[in-house]
Amino acid sequence: MKFRPCIDIHNGKVKQIVGGSLLDQGNQAKENFVATQDAAFFAQLYKEKGLSGGHIILLNKSGTEEYDMDLKQALLALKEYPGHLQIGGGITPDNAPFFLEHGASHVIVTSYVFSNGQIHYEKLDKLVSSVSKEHLVLDLSCRKKDGNYYIVTDRWQNFTDVVLSPETIRELSSYCDEFLIHAVDVEGKANGIEQELVSLLGSTASIPVTYAGGVGSFEDLVLLKNLGKNKLDVTIGSALDIFGGNMEFSKVCDFMNE
Repeated sequence: MKFRPCIDIHNGKVKQIVGGSLLDQGNQAKENFVATQDAAFFAQLYKEKGLSGGHIILLNKSGTEEYDMDLKQALLALKEYPGHLQIGGGITPDNAPFFLEHGASHVIVTSYVFSNGQIHYEKLDKLVSSVSKEHLVLDLSCRKKDGNYYIVTDRWQNFTDVVLSPETIRELSSYCDEFLIHAVDVEGKANGIEQELVSLLGSTASIPVTYAGGVGSFEDLVLLKNLGKNKLDVTIGSALDIFGGNMEFSKVCDFMNE
């Protein structure tokens, strides 16, 4: 289990938000933390600790002024730590090569592939042709409904008709290098992991999976390691002291290295 750091950018600022609170209308979100430092500061911090494979997420809608503000920050981070950070938010086959050229190791995609509630395999094929499987991460972030976890899109606002099942995971594994999976209902709350989802991922994953959502203590990390059968990597956001939380960033790095 590796620690995968994050840089979430909203309205041009590095933030930690409550995952289910994002709204395109008014560019609103319930904020846990807004950084005074720019994205390059956090990229440098991760570089100093030798943390690789973290992700930058642009949380505003593509084509808006706010997205352009996010993009400026993201490019600062990629320049600071080229080859070691992934990026997601508004990614398409047309712009994906741009991000790789500017230092991203992978592009992260959800909404383009899962538009209108369904998996569009022709779009997935276009992405693979654009950047290759080795540079593609599929974001299968999900929310629970009617007893199942459904993949959600458009900054986690819209449910698809696609259940995050072992069959779905196995099928999509052949198209990408990794998965990024936020447990949206607990994202940003630092109040415990989504245990059922972690168990599902640990029992199914055959390629690298980064889990995000709800980690608030070192006990949560131990539980994640055990339920995930030591197969899952982890992102911690709001709980870290660098984002206003109670878990010391340096101690988390030491813990994960033990």
